[in-house]
Amino acid sequence: MSANTLSTSVTAQVQGLSLSFGQQAVLKSLDWQLLPGQVVGLLGRNGAGKTCLLESLLGLREPQNGAVQLFGQNAAELDDAGRARIGYVPQQSDLFEGFTPAQLLRYFKSFYPRWNEAKVEGLLSRWDIARDKPIAKLSGGQQQRLSIIRALAHEPDLLVLDEPVASLDPAGRRDFLRELVEQVLDRGTTVVFSTHILSDLERVAFNVAFLKQGRIGLQAPLDELLDEVRALSGPTAVLQALIAAEGLQALSRSPLEAGRERCLVRYPQSSSSSGQLPVDVSSERVNLEDLFMELT
Repeated sequence: MSANTLSTSVTAQVQGLSLSFGQQAVLKSLDWQLLPGQVVGLLGRNGAGKTCLLESLLGLREPQNGAVQLFGQNAAELDDAGRARIGYVPQQSDLFEGFTPAQLLRYFKSFYPRWNEAKVEGLLSRWDIARDKPIAKLSGGQQQRLSIIRALAHEPDLLVLDEPVASLDPAGRRDFLRELVEQVLDRGTTVVFSTHILSDLERVAFNVAFLKQGRIGLQAPLDELLDEVRALSGPTAVLQALIAAEGLQALSRSPLEAGRERCLVRYPQSSSSSGQLPVDVSSERVNLEDLFMELT
């Protein structure tokens, strides 16, 4: 499908995205969609391609195949007005270490017509960042906070964060996540972020997307998944018959001993996940860690 046929009613639209390094395929005909006001936690194992996906989404990495649109424009050819609507916190800080925070923020302010100086000053004070201290002399956590302030300052419509809290202590993570939620609730910002700290994701990610084998295998609201997904264990034949009869979505299968298996299944919203099961089938609720382990 050509780029000019993609929808303009979404924040970001990815279709058929493929990316390889030599013979190693990282992204494989990946499709993805981000809607206005969504907060999406991107989950995947180390090396699954999360950073490559986020960089491709922003037009920072050129894929071999596929189309990416942001705000209805080709991501690689985004105009200045489109770029001004994006905030990005990369995994590795790209701050100008010879600058002070005040100099850095003043520099970036010149590029953005929409800049919330009150927000900047409030966050610098609340996060105890010295305005006139060289960035190279700030701690790793302070540098990460400064990157976040820079990304939030111009009130973006799309905020992309790659492991944004890795260098922050628990108190710093809570403060950042609260700021993130306020940004979404106040402005309807679309937020996508990757993290390996599942407890943080549970606090703010209304949606989760699982990246496995180069594709988004599943994206859904987290509360719906926790309500609708069950881990069923029993004889393989009995489970397969149950899945077919009840119209369940099989998300993963793991063999057990003696002809048995464990299946992660999603019940339709219209059905009850607590219905009568065969006597030789057991059902367990799942948490986010279970979903991560089995779906990535």
